[in-house]
Amino acid sequence: MTDNRKYDEPGVYQIRVSGVLDDRWSDWFDGFSFDKSSVTETVLTGCVTDQAALHGLISKIRDIGLPLISVERIEKDKGI
Repeated sequence: MTDNRKYDEPGVYQIRVSGVLDDRWSDWFDGFSFDKSSVTETVLTGCVTDQAALHGLISKIRDIGLPLISVERIEKDKGI
């Protein structure tokens, strides 16, 4: 199956987790920004170089015990 989207190229991702992370975790998550407007969730947004790097970020989330809610690649036409 051929997919016109190039997921193994750099892209901007939003990763939603259950729990609130403060800014001291930013270095741990490769400089991702944190949206903490919810009292129960954090949305991490940032650039990922490829799928291996994305899997590494997801592993970090697992390693600190945060439940993963969603992972979304933000397309350029969505204003990012």
